[in-house]
Amino acid sequence: MRRYPNDRFVIRAGGTGMNVEPQPMPLGAGLGLKPAHYDEAQRARMPGLWFEVHPENYMVDGGPRLAWLETIRGHHPISLHGVALSLAAAAPPDEAHLLRLKTLAQRVQPALVSEHLAWSAWRGHYLPDLLPFPRTHEALARISANIERTQEVLGRPIAIENPAHYLTIEGHDWSETDFLRELCARTGCGLLLDVNNVYVSARNVGVDALAYVDAVPADRIMEIHLAGHSLDAGTSPALVIDSHDADVDDAVWALYRHVVERVGPRPTLIERDDNIPAFDVLCAERDLAQAMLDSATQPDRDAKADMDEVDA
Repeated sequence: MRRYPNDRFVIRAGGTGMNVEPQPMPLGAGLGLKPAHYDEAQRARMPGLWFEVHPENYMVDGGPRLAWLETIRGHHPISLHGVALSLAAAAPPDEAHLLRLKTLAQRVQPALVSEHLAWSAWRGHYLPDLLPFPRTHEALARISANIERTQEVLGRPIAIENPAHYLTIEGHDWSETDFLRELCARTGCGLLLDVNNVYVSARNVGVDALAYVDAVPADRIMEIHLAGHSLDAGTSPALVIDSHDADVDDAVWALYRHVVERVGPRPTLIERDDNIPAFDVLCAERDLAQAMLDSATQPDRDAKADMDEVDA
C-alpha cells in the first residue's frame, strides 16, 4: 500500500491503478477561504476545521496572498479545489498548468485535491463556466486519461465533483452515477459529492435526488460540498442556479443528513462565493454541518457492498 501525505485515505495499487480506501477522518466541516476572512481564519481553532481554496488564485511564486495561505496552512489543513483543468475537454490538461498545480501542492501539502467533471477550455480559449458533455464511451476514455495524467503529475488521487445541470443533453451512454463509478474504477480517483448540485439538478431536469446520492459509490466519496442556490427569474420555469450566494437550503441540509447517515462522516465544505457574510455567520453554518458529522453513523452495509464490488 502507498500512503500519501493526506492520511484521510490509503492508496492501494491494483489492476486499475490507485484505489481509495476511507480512513478515520481527521477533517470535519470546513469553509471556503476568502481574503476578507484571512485574519479570523488564522485565529480560528474549532476542532476539525479546514479551509478550501481555488488553486488558480495561488499558483504564483510569491506575494501576500500566497504568504497568507501558508500562514493559515500552519494552523489548519488546506484543500485545493480546481476549476480550470477542463478534464472533460477533447484534449489533455495543460501541462504548464499541471506543473504549477504540482508546485503549489508540494508547497502547502493539501489534505485534498479536487476538480470538476466538466470542460471549460477549447483550442486555447478559456470559458468562464463549467460546461456539460454527453457521457459517451469516448468521453469516458478521454476523461479517464486526463484524470490519470493529473494524478500521475501530482502523485496522488484527486476527487471529481458531480456537476449541476440546467438542461437535458441527449446522447448519453451512461447514467451519471455509473459514469462516476466507472471513472473511479478505471483511474482510482475519488469523488467530491456536491449535494447542492444534486438538488439543483433534481429541480431543473428531474433527477431523483435520493436515488442519485444512494447510487454514488460510498467508499469513493472523499469530500462533500454544501452551498446555497438561487432562482433565475428570467427563465420560465425559473431555473435553480448553483450560485453559492445564499445560506444552505433546508432541503439540501435534509439531503446531506441522508448522505452522512448512509456513508458515514466525510470532510464537508460550506461553499460561499458571493454575498459573503461575516466569518461568524459562515462558522454557524459550518457548526451545523459539524454537528451532523458528529452524530453520523458509520458506513452502512451498502457502503461495504460498494467497496467489495469495486475490489472484486
